[in-house]
Amino acid sequence: MKTQPGNYGPQGAHWDGRGTNFSIYSECATEVDLCLFSQDDPAQETERIPLIERTFYHWHAYLPDIHPGQLYGYRVKGPYAPEKGHRFNEHKLLVDPYTRALHGEIQWNDAVFGYRIGDEQEDLSFDDRDSAPFVPKGVVIDESFDWGDEPRPARPLEKSLIYELHVKGMTQLHPEIPEEQRGTYAGLASPMIIEHLQSLGVTAIELLPVQSFVDPQRLLDLGLVNYWGYDPIAFFAPANRYAAAQDPNERVREFKGMVKAYHQAGIEVLMDVCYGHTCEGNQQGPTISFRGVDNLTYYRLSGENKRYYLDSSSQGNVPNMMHGQTMRMILDSLRYWANEMHIDGFRFDMAPILAREPDEYDRLSAFFRAIYQDPVLSRLKLIAEPWDAGNEGYQVGKFPPPWAEWNEAYRNTSRKFWRGDEGQIADMSGRLMASSDLFQAQRGPYASINFVSIHDGLTLHDIVSYNDKHNEANHEDNKDGPAKTNSWNCGAEGETDNPEILDLREQQKRNLLTTLFLSQGVPMIQMGDELGRSQQGNNNAYCQDSELTWMPWDLSDRQWDLVQFVQKLSKLMHEHAVFQSREFLTLAGGEESVIETVAWLRPDGKPMEDHDWSNSHARCFGFLLLGNKLQDRDPQGNPCHDDDMLVLMNAWQEAVPFRLPKDPGKPNWSPLIDTVHPRGEVETQNLAGGETYELAARSAAVLLRRKTD
Repeated sequence: MKTQPGNYGPQGAHWDGRGTNFSIYSECATEVDLCLFSQDDPAQETERIPLIERTFYHWHAYLPDIHPGQLYGYRVKGPYAPEKGHRFNEHKLLVDPYTRALHGEIQWNDAVFGYRIGDEQEDLSFDDRDSAPFVPKGVVIDESFDWGDEPRPARPLEKSLIYELHVKGMTQLHPEIPEEQRGTYAGLASPMIIEHLQSLGVTAIELLPVQSFVDPQRLLDLGLVNYWGYDPIAFFAPANRYAAAQDPNERVREFKGMVKAYHQAGIEVLMDVCYGHTCEGNQQGPTISFRGVDNLTYYRLSGENKRYYLDSSSQGNVPNMMHGQTMRMILDSLRYWANEMHIDGFRFDMAPILAREPDEYDRLSAFFRAIYQDPVLSRLKLIAEPWDAGNEGYQVGKFPPPWAEWNEAYRNTSRKFWRGDEGQIADMSGRLMASSDLFQAQRGPYASINFVSIHDGLTLHDIVSYNDKHNEANHEDNKDGPAKTNSWNCGAEGETDNPEILDLREQQKRNLLTTLFLSQGVPMIQMGDELGRSQQGNNNAYCQDSELTWMPWDLSDRQWDLVQFVQKLSKLMHEHAVFQSREFLTLAGGEESVIETVAWLRPDGKPMEDHDWSNSHARCFGFLLLGNKLQDRDPQGNPCHDDDMLVLMNAWQEAVPFRLPKDPGKPNWSPLIDTVHPRGEVETQNLAGGETYELAARSAAVLLRRKTD
């Protein structure tokens, strides 16, 4: 086939309307071949083209006759010397690290490994079988798409409500979605799904991984799959399994169409991204892409013996963030999703891995500096999972601006408080105020992403229904997943028909949700928690693609009650600025210039004193948010004065009469929400300051006092 030198950048395969430029980076390779395949027979190589042009370690060529739909891969030649970090093997077809789409899935065959399986020398041996029939192929795509007048919501993070969801899980059982679209990007873009999220006041969805990933052979042998998707193979290509379209070009457009639909509904789209490791694992893993392209460039290797991989991910490998090409690939990937796919932000799985230089986490790392100065990425929502499996991997509160973080301390404390554990009031007050003890004042409350449940753990329903995890379906003898569930059962373990137990459980759900929505910081809810989705006690459903993890849409009256309760909470949160402040509401470090806008109250209506905070038996308190002292300003610079809001919380097993704050000349208190009732209904009418509100056992209540001049 006729070729031209082409350009070394951008990397990947790029069609310009006439032909396609191919470019791949390999610093240590001696030869690189571009291999072409037909969609009619993707297992059979049709042509092999040596790339003779090499510029700054980029191997490149321009092929005038190659158009969208063309399948391709690479064979990269070089030394096979594992002890020196080189694992080149020209017999292995490699996925382009920059491919925009994939055709096919990995087929687990011994040929995809660079060494001979079962050999005494293990990965030091060399396998010469052709892996092409078993490896997915890259696809040349046409990136054009009609975005029209699609708006980019760009909602401030502090005004956000994030909804974590799984593309398939959210849509697979919805009866109004056409069957061929269930479990797909197109299904997620359906009006009934978007309308449900709008009714909850959701401002951003966070997609569990949708970058192309593989199902490990271990799971397939057990009849399971990689449901969550944390085993990536291609950082630029949307996962095929979630596309209704069969044509690779149309799959990419389907993803874009989904994003467009959400933007038109005023909802942002965030992606959970996993750059901290790949599906190639450790030295015993397959050679599918990065390992065969340039092992030394893309992976961190042991300094003592480069045969072995450093692993702070517990998944076999971590990226070599000390190398400019690896850093560039990750940044290019992020910009691609932001610019071409219109993604609004990212949640980074095991984010400390990306900032280890070389071994210890560094909040001034090159990765953070690169993000900070980037005109595109620095404006997006950047959310860290602030822990990994490495040395000193727990880094909650230690990320720099403009990053936000998953606040695990919020989850743990709120569960302990409502479970009735002793001595939780002091910690609970800190979590309610966006954990200013963890997040520096210059970052603001919105650095704290608050949650009571996430995909990695029990659902909200299961938190109040199970004492122990039940992961038997994972075939790991119930030893996988978090050892401590941090949950409790309200009555009998597991499911029950006892109405008293069911009522108590529903009330505890409402307590946790009320706490979540009315805390400072950014609330995030897990898919289905608003309607009581259960995983039957499984706290590690990473491999379960079934009704166990799918969203149930055939709802009972109890479930619909909970949906309406969440709708009421969300409306209250969005309508009142005191619940979504840009500034910490408590005094920070004794600075007199900070106006205190929150008062902490005992049940007798008096302010909390030092001995109250240390009272291990106390389980009831309230906090008063003074709306007229709020320091936030609207876009025009006007003060965001608000109503006064009073939140009462009683984790005690008996009712507590709570005396309401008295302020002469101010209006009466109007009860808005009481968690003792299924939809948060209130029975009490307006109450004057100094009167008592009967706060039921294990309940929360919200009262409003209208603002005055």
